[in-house]
Amino acid sequence: MAKKTQLVLADGSVYEGYSFGAEVDTYGEVVFNTSMMGYQEMLTDPSYAGQIVVPTYPLIGNYGTNEQDFESNRIQVRGFVVREECQQPNHYLNTKTLREYLAESGIPGIYGVDTRAITRKLRSAGVMMGMITSEKTAEQALEELKKFPDYGSIDFVRQVTTEKPYSWGPPCDTCDLRVKCFTGDTCLFGRETARQETQPLYKIVILDCGLKYTILRMMCNHGCQVTAVPCTMSAEEILSLKPDGIVLSPGPGDPELLDYVVDTVKQLVGKKPIMGICLGNQLIARAFGAKTFKLKFGHRGANHPVRDLSDGRIHITAQNHGYATDPDTLKGGLEVTHINLNDGTVEGLRHKELPIFTIQYHSEASPGPLDNVYLFEQFLEMVRDGK
Repeated sequence: MAKKTQLVLADGSVYEGYSFGAEVDTYGEVVFNTSMMGYQEMLTDPSYAGQIVVPTYPLIGNYGTNEQDFESNRIQVRGFVVREECQQPNHYLNTKTLREYLAESGIPGIYGVDTRAITRKLRSAGVMMGMITSEKTAEQALEELKKFPDYGSIDFVRQVTTEKPYSWGPPCDTCDLRVKCFTGDTCLFGRETARQETQPLYKIVILDCGLKYTILRMMCNHGCQVTAVPCTMSAEEILSLKPDGIVLSPGPGDPELLDYVVDTVKQLVGKKPIMGICLGNQLIARAFGAKTFKLKFGHRGANHPVRDLSDGRIHITAQNHGYATDPDTLKGGLEVTHINLNDGTVEGLRHKELPIFTIQYHSEASPGPLDNVYLFEQFLEMVRDGK
């Protein structure tokens, strides 16, 4: 029989359910995601580091997990909270159940809880710290939560960034992921295949603050040779790689803790064309002197409407962030290009003179609509003009 467990929030709210995955206690900032699918991408998205994720869609796990939909090399969430867990998935790519995937990764989950009630709580009170536990009473869990550091006080970017640079090569005929990832000449997935020698259209360096694999896949599919580098790499080292363009990746946590990355970005400005995605948008804003602030419950899901101010078009976007740029503090030539239609927050920036543009949402989706893939093409046009 499933073990009884509970989610305890920092305000004392308790939601009882049953354990699946690893039977261990965990804590983190509790957030909700409104996507109807894509739970494997959610679990492996580095922007969820330090968080317990609650999908609002009631049935999770119905297509299992596979070898193609990873967004990083491990599960990044600290816990997973679902209404109903499907234990008999049906999909031709399925290799293991969600329960098995969580268990082998050491990540606890809880099912059988009212995820609608949790979502309503977080929308009204704001996101807060919480604990999943099957061993402690609610009172004990609440006391434990008071001892843990707050989510906003931790630099999660250093925890999720790559330890050393690696390149993402052209598609490999023998790789079932249809991509090939190298550190030096070694395939990160352990496949013994010869590295293909093709002439890339452009060389792109991505500053990894919580990089999703689909960004690498997208750039690769556009004919680029991509190198991901640690968030601590200096501007001098990045420029020594002779990139044609630079991408600032998404990532977790509060951008106010990332002054060391902001200093690097300042030194890259004007040297190469730059595209910032999600956290990358906030890093550009802060590099030009703007301020950021924490949203009440963030934007997480695949259905957020964004208006492009240049032509008035509305795009449905995938998002995953808990912080936003303060438009009243923009300076240094930056201007707003996109706004969120739900709350009016900044969703995109561009520089009036320099080859720099950013978006607060995820142009690569995963999960979500592919309406905004054109932005990679727009960036590469800017790179071409720069060359």
